[in-house]
Amino acid sequence: MKRPSLIGASALATLLFAQLFAVTGAQAQAFPSRLVKVVVPYAAGGATDAAARGVTQRLSEIWGQPVVVENRPGAATTMGAEFVAKAPPDGYTLLFSDHPTYVITPHLYSKLNYNALTDFAPITVVFHSSPVLAMSNAVPARDFREFLAYARANPGKLSYGSFGYGSNPHVAIEKLKQMAGIDLVHVPYKGGGPAMTDLIAGRVALLLGTYSFWEPNEKAGKLKIIAAVTDKRLAVRPDLPTVSESGVPGYFINTWFAMAATAGTPAPVLDRIYADIVKVLRDPGFAEKFMKPQALEPGGESREEFAAMLKAEYAHWGQLVKDSGAKVE
Repeated sequence: MKRPSLIGASALATLLFAQLFAVTGAQAQAFPSRLVKVVVPYAAGGATDAAARGVTQRLSEIWGQPVVVENRPGAATTMGAEFVAKAPPDGYTLLFSDHPTYVITPHLYSKLNYNALTDFAPITVVFHSSPVLAMSNAVPARDFREFLAYARANPGKLSYGSFGYGSNPHVAIEKLKQMAGIDLVHVPYKGGGPAMTDLIAGRVALLLGTYSFWEPNEKAGKLKIIAAVTDKRLAVRPDLPTVSESGVPGYFINTWFAMAATAGTPAPVLDRIYADIVKVLRDPGFAEKFMKPQALEPGGESREEFAAMLKAEYAHWGQLVKDSGAKVE
């Protein structure tokens, strides 16, 4: 039997590669040709849901196809995440969530039916949010420095709220306690509404959340926003000092909302989604009407940058979760 020559094999490989390139290129050009589903692993009405709906509405306009948000809350966001991880890898089912889904929640469970690092195809960070510390008016302090002094003088007498064990506020404040040398009692809640109610009533002393979440109540005099939990001051509130410059050097938390697809989604399709998200973020009208009122900063990191960031953040938050002792079985 005559074997194919090396030249023939090379030509065949080139032909197959060209065909593959043509197929993936056609996929990108044709995408999307039907409805795109964006899964949010939280209930409707929250910050993540609002952020998702803002960008999906604009993507629908660009693509000329319906882009719908499907809320799949439950099991600390793992239900929605698993749904996307096991979806067909074609770009028509996407995950939009905040950073805990990607880098905190996976460390809370001893067993998950998906791998947060390998079962998703990172697309980009869509928004960076603006976390701040809000303090009850019942605390005899005017700013974060005075809060810190009071907490150190009264160990175990102040409490802080969170949105549940292993939530971002829980892990972040445990890190603050460790770095600042203070003793605060953790009070977990099932959501932001009940936590805010108790903060205003003085039943808890401190809460961490996004600036837009607290601003209306601060303006009404019901609480005090005492520090930004970012590496630099907020553009929306430049007069507000950071925690790092107010007595706890080096303390800050990265909080963000990101889009990902199912692992195995063709690169041209991912590139198309990424390019159109960046197009939305660079629109001055979108920034003014949507991002500015919610104190959101644009993302737009490349797919490669986001993938590297995910690995680093995954390791970082994994250590923080371990230090906090939080677990969900």
